[in-house]
Amino acid sequence: MKRRWSSLFTSSLLVLSLMVSACSSAPANQSQGENKPAENKPAEAAKPASSTTPADTLFVGITADQGTLDPAVTFDNGAWKITYPTYQRLVEYDGGTTEVKPGLAKEWKVSEDGLTWTFTLAEGNKFSDGTPVTAEAVKFTFDRTLKIKKGPADVYSVIKEVKVDSPTSVTFVLSKNFPPFLSTLAANYGGIVNPKVMEKEQSGDLGQNFLANNTMGSGPYQLTEWRKGEYIKLTLNPNSTVKPALQNIFFKIIPDATAQRLQLEQGEIDIAEGVPNEQLKALKELPTVDVLQKPSLFVDYIYVNSTKGNPALQNPKVRQALSYAIDYDALTESVQEGYATQMRGPIPKGLWGYDESAPQYKRDVEKAKALLAEAGASNLTIDLLYSDNKAWWETEALALQAFFSDIGVKLNLKKIAYATSRELIDKGEFDLAMGVWSPDFGDPYMFMNYWFDSVNFGLAGNRAFYKNDKVDELVRKAATINDKAEREKLYKEAQLITIDEAPYLYLYQKDFLLPVSKSVKGFVYNPMLEGIYNLAEMSK
Repeated sequence: MKRRWSSLFTSSLLVLSLMVSACSSAPANQSQGENKPAENKPAEAAKPASSTTPADTLFVGITADQGTLDPAVTFDNGAWKITYPTYQRLVEYDGGTTEVKPGLAKEWKVSEDGLTWTFTLAEGNKFSDGTPVTAEAVKFTFDRTLKIKKGPADVYSVIKEVKVDSPTSVTFVLSKNFPPFLSTLAANYGGIVNPKVMEKEQSGDLGQNFLANNTMGSGPYQLTEWRKGEYIKLTLNPNSTVKPALQNIFFKIIPDATAQRLQLEQGEIDIAEGVPNEQLKALKELPTVDVLQKPSLFVDYIYVNSTKGNPALQNPKVRQALSYAIDYDALTESVQEGYATQMRGPIPKGLWGYDESAPQYKRDVEKAKALLAEAGASNLTIDLLYSDNKAWWETEALALQAFFSDIGVKLNLKKIAYATSRELIDKGEFDLAMGVWSPDFGDPYMFMNYWFDSVNFGLAGNRAFYKNDKVDELVRKAATINDKAEREKLYKEAQLITIDEAPYLYLYQKDFLLPVSKSVKGFVYNPMLEGIYNLAEMSK
């Protein structure tokens, strides 16, 4: 896993891709339509390396092999980059937004009580073996996920029943109204699986062992080869209605960051995922490379224990003082090389519900001191809990310690094992604790209901142990109605309260950064699909 790819193997891949390109007008290989396991074969003989990759082939440098690829099991973005283009979903995220558009379903309707969702399927979509995608396949997929009872089953626990109305109509009956339901269907775990996977079942596993290393979807691509520790290859689904310009995708496993950077510079790969921030500035100077930069929905923040632990932190003025003590620009520069965007509040920029007009904390030492004085909090000492789970947390902890010192607050740094930190956070046995968060689906519910509803104390989401009856009322109401405009209004009202009461230190959104060859065209970043490529719309 730690070795580099040799130039010998790189050359052979390039030649192999050119051979595939040259034969692209020939009929699809019969094995592509039979759901055979992905091949794991030796590399072809070496040929002289080309300085650029073929126009119909994309090479993506990734840092590690993947775990299971089963959509009903995996929550790993690394696996999703393989599975997202190989499966279709009832709805898809629309371009670079968190809104959804038709996918396999050309239209849908929801009952007034929000309990019944009916989807009408577009005709003509087929799995890679030529089997049509029907309502039965949709029902099979979600029934299977719920039977497997792993991560994605929790998201879909609200599903009471899936009913087939006709070959092109399927209805979901929910146990309660859940407005974000539509958005969850655009996530990776909404990928529709070919029911023929049951032919691969082993000991009642519902095909999990097979789908761990293979794909059985109707997306524009399919997995055809996986050479562990070296590369994963996707080729076209011969039965897809979509005809992408890129016919071959190689996810090339290159653990060494410097090796990735050099291969990008030399034109041996088109995208380099593993280049650290400190090496990006040099890449920006190259005439052949672009470094894409967008605010992601991955946030870094601090839980301020608002109802347990240190009594001083139960006073909103003290929490506000800590928020004003931070130099947010200096923090992002020292911790993330400047590749981050300060949060304005709990809903990050890029997600609907974000309030551009909401107040934002800025460094104001005198105001922070005045707030502490008003709260009667002199000679305040608090502890900051963190672990080595994120490489930057050590630097961040030291920066916060310095900022708080400027307002007369002593911050003790408590670095402990990650597992232990989670136990203490869940119990509320801390003053401040470092955390990160990213949403599973594109709805403010992922932030507002998880972070602030008092029923979610601890690791469930409300890690500040924050309780405000009005906020409870607002977020709960927003989670029970389907009118998006009304939901947004409720969430914005709740945001203003929670920004003012500061149960979290809203630090920053990490920027999405990706070094890409300038030969690559059409890449669109979607904050809900970080690390996932819109391969069907890309070209070179």
